[in-house]
Amino acid sequence: MAFRILIIDKMHPSITQLLQSHNLEADYRPDITRQEILSIISHYEGLMVRSKTSIDLEILTQATKLQLIARAGAGLDKIDLAQAYQQNIKVINAPEGNRAAVGEQAVGMLLALMHNVLRSDLEVRNKIWKREANRGIELMGKVVGIIGYGNMGRAFAQRLSSFGCEVIAYDKRPNRGDAYARQVDMPEIYERAQILSLHIPLEDDTYELVDDAFLDNFKHPIFLVNTARGKVLKLATLQRKLEQGKVLGAALDVLENEKLDQLTPDEAHTFDQLRQSPQVIFTPHIAGWTHESFQKINEVLVDKIVEHLQTQSKWSNSMTTEK
Repeated sequence: MAFRILIIDKMHPSITQLLQSHNLEADYRPDITRQEILSIISHYEGLMVRSKTSIDLEILTQATKLQLIARAGAGLDKIDLAQAYQQNIKVINAPEGNRAAVGEQAVGMLLALMHNVLRSDLEVRNKIWKREANRGIELMGKVVGIIGYGNMGRAFAQRLSSFGCEVIAYDKRPNRGDAYARQVDMPEIYERAQILSLHIPLEDDTYELVDDAFLDNFKHPIFLVNTARGKVLKLATLQRKLEQGKVLGAALDVLENEKLDQLTPDEAHTFDQLRQSPQVIFTPHIAGWTHESFQKINEVLVDKIVEHLQTQSKWSNSMTTEK
């Protein structure tokens, strides 16, 4: 019997052929509605998603045959992992597919921020020539603190290795340090970091982690980079700390609310302040979104799906033999 996978988000065109090459049946439905998902999900063993639809209790309750959820990307915050575990559904993601893209974006945004690239570009386009006002700050020799030293944090650290930085990293998992970063505890991050880059998933203990108390712990004013998840950083806090000089500048690829036409009055007020600040640069959640990563994510996901199914088959065959 074929293993059927429902794909509910836009994927690189290679996805169908990759799955079919392993005798997996792909139903590519990037424009499917949530109601349609609910009505047909019971027919599928596999589900491939990005972030269009929350895979919550409502969907999982209907997914009576589902064995596997494959997330095209890194973040799993839109999947009810506890319910998936309860239903014995394997959840796979593909951070290896876009880690290079995220590492490059984080470095690029940081350099643009520290060297006033966006502001000076806009000024020159308007025939304003200000050299002294746009004097930059070098990345070389700075102490860079990374919070979250998995695929993304490591890719960022690796790319910093040519800049002569000292990279220190905090991760709640032990033994994560390597040639590119020394693992430390949070007090050392607070004491020494001059630049802070966030590479953590959105979980209960990271939701609004970077608040007033968190930033007040830093001994030095810092540059802040967030290419992780918007809800780990309170933007109202960031605005206050920019005004106070605790944060020298911020590079934000993600926001608390990325639906900019649906901001609450408070969110709109904070966003208006930040967007007018020359100390802040934005990009629209594109750190992991490159032409190369679009295809690479497919390859990583399919390899992991095949590996999982082969492992399950060996286990099943072993149990059958023992019986």
